[in-house]
Amino acid sequence: MAKFELKLPKMGESVAEATITSWLKEVGDTIELDDSVVEIATDKVDSEVPSEVEGVLIEKRFEVDAVVKVGETIAVIEISGDSYEQPIAEPVVEEEVAVEKLEKSVDEVIEKSTVSIDKTDSSGKFYSPLVRNIAEKEGISMEELETISGTGKEDRVTKKDILAYIENGKIVPKQDKIISIEKVKTSIPIQKSIQKPVQTAKPIAVSGGDEVIELSRMGKLIANHMLDSVHSAAHAQSFIEVDVTNVVEWRAKIKDKFLQREGVKITYTPIFMQAVTRALKEFPLINMIVEGDDRVVKKKNINLGMATALADGNLIVPVIKNADQLNLVGMTRAVNTLALNARTNNLSPDDIQDGTYTVTNVGGFGSIMGTPIINRPQVGILALGAIRKMPAVIETSEGDYIGIRHKMILSHSYDHRVVNGALGSLFIKYIKDYLEAWDVNSEF
Repeated sequence: MAKFELKLPKMGESVAEATITSWLKEVGDTIELDDSVVEIATDKVDSEVPSEVEGVLIEKRFEVDAVVKVGETIAVIEISGDSYEQPIAEPVVEEEVAVEKLEKSVDEVIEKSTVSIDKTDSSGKFYSPLVRNIAEKEGISMEELETISGTGKEDRVTKKDILAYIENGKIVPKQDKIISIEKVKTSIPIQKSIQKPVQTAKPIAVSGGDEVIELSRMGKLIANHMLDSVHSAAHAQSFIEVDVTNVVEWRAKIKDKFLQREGVKITYTPIFMQAVTRALKEFPLINMIVEGDDRVVKKKNINLGMATALADGNLIVPVIKNADQLNLVGMTRAVNTLALNARTNNLSPDDIQDGTYTVTNVGGFGSIMGTPIINRPQVGILALGAIRKMPAVIETSEGDYIGIRHKMILSHSYDHRVVNGALGSLFIKYIKDYLEAWDVNSEF
């Protein structure tokens, strides 16, 4: 009998791991082709992993709530026959290999060290010989070492903690003492961003009338993704006011006919999404993703993410693939379908991956503007404010007068590391001009 290793599949450029939420099959169960074996969850979507073969489940490698990396074996299935050619595993991510090499190099330096140091300092705090040796090689004093927050058991400082402290620029390595480490680092094309150790928060006092609410699993994942974006991307914002009176009047005029002919309702969202796709074609340097710390990729396809609120208060971002190839009818169908599937938990992993730019509608909740957080590794996100009736100065050939106009504010957040203020502002200026020039007498 041959054995097949069921691995966690790749689920998008920005998804490196998933959490096991439940096993749908038990050891000893017979599995058919495409049977779902296990349920998983990422920070974007819940999904199931189907079997690629028929056989019997003989081993589960992970328990529920375990975090599994893409490409890791999660289960073993015994199949009939004496041989089976396992699909070639996808290569390990370059940046993970680079970090492993860096850590191995550090270990080699430490093994050569002959310095013997006590395990505890005068304050009684424990430091392993490994951490002590790294500190000595980097010139970190005991007083400075005590300021590093530990993530190990009983808040002990681990090797990863002290390496993260060094990588964040707190200590500049001495060239003459760690040449081997520097050689490894210079051979790495993309450096892995290591976050600064987070200080342990003090417990919050809870009185008798307070209610303690635990964050959901998805809520925690989204929070970590947003925090990573704020720490990694240099957020900058540009804002612009848009007169959408023509758009409002046009939609009011054609919405009944649109529903009758196409069978779907048209909202303002597909109109704005179409305007964004036109702007991305005009400014392709916004349609990029950041890869590591020193490279960006200009994407050929325009895959537009659409932030959607869920009933539990969380957000999910389904993606309209090749949005620039859709006309207004096609865009409307795509927006309505993805929004419905998101709210009924019917999105597939493919529906939420490969986005190149994101749009979020804060106006749907009454906000006139917002400062959205970039959905890394993308470099920009647009927030649509509420449409309001506003008094405005209207310029005519006969003079200026005051009139009632429908206006909204567009808020553009962009990564200032790769998008400067001029480009970020010109992008939304293009959207403004496109919407304000909307032909109120046109067909759809």
